[in-house]
Amino acid sequence: MSQEKRALFIGRWQTPYLHQGHLWCFEQKLNQGIPILIGVRDVSLDEKNPYTAQQVYDMITKHYEKEIANGSVKVFILPCDISTVCYGRGVGYEIEELTPPSDIAAVSATQIRANENKQ
Repeated sequence: MSQEKRALFIGRWQTPYLHQGHLWCFEQKLNQGIPILIGVRDVSLDEKNPYTAQQVYDMITKHYEKEIANGSVKVFILPCDISTVCYGRGVGYEIEELTPPSDIAAVSATQIRANENKQ
């Protein structure tokens, strides 16, 4: 078992491609030389979640093909959806909120999907 540590990102990632908000978050760690682990939530399909976990996984692995090959990015599908992320004291990792600049924070996957549907 590898002792390598990674930054973990858990999300739905529900756009037909990774948008600037997703990329900004991932790049914060990659640019620091910290490898990342991207967890894809397996959510029920609905208006806000039009893509299956496998479709999202495929989109992310296509975008990060080179980084997956060099080991800096790993992607996995969570075996079920999650309701809460919990941790205990002294667990050996940090919980960190990344706050993007306002122009990136304004990116809306809902709006991206709506625009895609209009085309």
